[in-house]
Amino acid sequence: MSVRSIVWKMLVLLVLGLLTFGCGAGGGTGKTANVKSGPMPDGASWTGVYYSPLYGWLHLVEDGTLVNGKWLRPRRDRWGELQGNIEGNVLRFDWKEYEIGLVTPNATKSGKGYLVYSRPAGENVDDKVEGELGKGLDEVGMPWDGVKQRNVKPDLESIGGTGASDIGGGDWDKGNQEKGEPEAPTTAPEPKPEEPTL
Repeated sequence: MSVRSIVWKMLVLLVLGLLTFGCGAGGGTGKTANVKSGPMPDGASWTGVYYSPLYGWLHLVEDGTLVNGKWLRPRRDRWGELQGNIEGNVLRFDWKEYEIGLVTPNATKSGKGYLVYSRPAGENVDDKVEGELGKGLDEVGMPWDGVKQRNVKPDLESIGGTGASDIGGGDWDKGNQEKGEPEAPTTAPEPKPEEPTL
């Protein structure tokens, strides 16, 4: 077998391999949630703050059928944002989550998700949301549930920054984002010298 025929066969195999790989990669659809929308509970709105032990405080603001939201994890090591559309009591959204202080390709995760708004039966109960976050094109994956906090207004500006490199969740090169007056530093009282024992 000549060198020319070996090179030719290798080229053909390479091209066929690339075509096969190219046909199977990209495109496609992700896994979607099998949920049907229903009516919202009487007087309910998506706008509010929801608490989840895993995801922390989720702030949502409804504007027509569009909802914007942000969350800060309880350990304050990650924050995320979402944007989606509502149909009745179902919100379907795209999300991104940033790891605070980390600047690598793995510092940002993204995907799709959904939440279903409900009100448990009974008197004097708290509304809640339940759903999932999926990675990539998937809408399903990690469960998310949160309880709507009473009389708490959402503040999207209080969470996050411009990306994963923001230290402490804010822009390091901008002014102080905290509200209120700075507090004077406190010092611990001087310890009293111990009396010698005999």
